[in-house]
Amino acid sequence: MNNKRITMSDTERGSLILVNKDHPLKGETSGKLINIGGEGVLLESRTAAMLVQLLKDIKGEEDITAVSGYRSYKEQEEIFNDSLEENGREFTERYVAYPGCSEHQTGYAIDLAKTAKEIDFLCPDFPYAGTPQKFRDKAADYGFIQRYEKEKEGVTKIGHEPWHFRYVGYPHSRIMKDNNLSLEEYMELIEEHPYGVKPFVFHGNKQCFEIGCLKLEEKEQEITISEDIIYQISGSNRKSVIITLWKEQKV
Repeated sequence: MNNKRITMSDTERGSLILVNKDHPLKGETSGKLINIGGEGVLLESRTAAMLVQLLKDIKGEEDITAVSGYRSYKEQEEIFNDSLEENGREFTERYVAYPGCSEHQTGYAIDLAKTAKEIDFLCPDFPYAGTPQKFRDKAADYGFIQRYEKEKEGVTKIGHEPWHFRYVGYPHSRIMKDNNLSLEEYMELIEEHPYGVKPFVFHGNKQCFEIGCLKLEEKEQEITISEDIIYQISGSNRKSVIITLWKEQKV
């Protein structure tokens, strides 16, 4: 059996962390950063690997350009302040997150554009057609979601951003896509399924996934997982962790 100690710091890192104005980051990126080319665009290593595989799958390496990945707090602050000066507060608060509240500071977010000679850094063109749409259609299979949908503006408090994608990992991306859930809504759903008591069950890719939320009532807790089970643990940034167990699909 695997004995895993969960601490409060574990709740603040991982590919499922919710980052917004109400849930600011406690630190910076959750993992190793990889340069994916372009103008020094960096992503968390797993995110970078899955992005490369997705682009290769749709043969989109030439048609799609990575515009912006990981940003430090200082970089986000500069972008926010520059936008305030150039575009005003209404535009900036609609499309640029406050420093400390940006998904780009995690390394799990990527802004993409249809390849062109000139690309708008803040609002790149990523149309619902051609290769960009092929990317959207396949994104969930590789762990990505389009983070800021038009119909979810009231939930995310961020304007519609067709270019902004977030890595959350499979099967979470597929569950969100199939059920039309924002990350905020998905967190609320999983929090209704306590770990070890009432798991959320999802079947996909010939696997059975059991997903549960473990809220930290104390500074640390210990859980035990069978050695023959593949598992993933990610913080939620809501004083809890999301535990995903990969089990063989029963015929």
